[in-house]
Amino acid sequence: MKSSPEITTNGIVPVLSISPMEEDHFLLKDILNRLQGTLDPSYTFTVNSCATLAAALAVLPKHQFEVVVCERDLQPGSWKNVLEHVAILPDPPPLIVTSRLADERLWAEALNLGAYDVLSKPFDRTEMMRVVGAAWRTWGALLRLSARRKRRKVKAAAAGQA
Repeated sequence: MKSSPEITTNGIVPVLSISPMEEDHFLLKDILNRLQGTLDPSYTFTVNSCATLAAALAVLPKHQFEVVVCERDLQPGSWKNVLEHVAILPDPPPLIVTSRLADERLWAEALNLGAYDVLSKPFDRTEMMRVVGAAWRTWGALLRLSARRKRRKVKAAAAGQA
C-alpha cells in the first residue's frame, strides 16, 4: 500500500480546481473518482471548484486543500497569483498548472517559481492521475516531516528545561 498523508479530515482529500472552464472541473472530478481506489481506498477525493481568481483567493485561507489544480490564465490574473497565496498557507498544498498552451517555457517557469507540475490540455487521464496522486503523496510526506520536526523541537526544548 502506498503511503498516504496524515490528514485530519476523516479521509476526505479536498482538491481545489481553479478554472473559468466548467469542463475542466467536470473532467478533474471524473479523473479523481477513478484515482480514488488506486491510492488508498480509505480516502475520498472531493473537488471544490472556483471559476475566478477572486473566488479562489477567498476560499484558499478558509480551507485546507491538499492539492490545487489551476488554469494558467485567470482574468484578471494568473496561476502566479494563486501560487503567491498558496505559499503563505501554514501547510501549502502543491499547485498544478494547466494550459492548452503548455510548453517548455511555461513548465520551466512554473517549476522554478514553486509549482508542482504543469499539465497540458486536453488532459491525458493517465497523466492527470499520476501527477495529482504524486502531488498528494508529496504533500503528505512534507506534512509528516514537518510534524516530526515540531516533535523534535518540543523534545529538545523540554530536555533543555530539565
